[in-house]
Amino acid sequence: MAVARRRAVTPAEARRRFARNLARALAVWLGLAVVGMAIGMVGYMATEGMSAIDAYVNAAMILSGMGPVDQLKTEGGKFFAGSYALFSGLFVVIATGFVLAPIFHHVLHRFHVEQGKNDDD
Repeated sequence: MAVARRRAVTPAEARRRFARNLARALAVWLGLAVVGMAIGMVGYMATEGMSAIDAYVNAAMILSGMGPVDQLKTEGGKFFAGSYALFSGLFVVIATGFVLAPIFHHVLHRFHVEQGKNDDD
C-alpha cells in the first residue's frame, strides 16, 4: 500500500505558521491572565472590602508570584489569598505551557523530529 506524502512546506510558510501559532498561544495566555486577574480582584474586593485599584495590585502581585501588598484583616481574605496563591502557581505553569508549546514544536521541526518514526523506517 502506498503511503501518501505531504507537500513540502516552504520556509516562508513555516515562519507564517509558527507566527500564527505563537500569536494564538499568546492570545490564550492573555485571556487566561485576564480571567486570573478578574478572579483575584473580585475575591479581594469581596473578602477584604478593597477598592478596585488595591484589589488589582494585590491580585497582580500574587499572580506574578510576589505576594500580597496589603495586610489581610479577615479570615475569609486570608483563606482566599492562600487559595488564590495556589491557583496562581498552577496558572503560571499552564500559561507558560501554552506559550512554549509552539516554540518547542517549531524546534522539533527544525531538527526534523517526526512522530512515530523508527530508525528502520
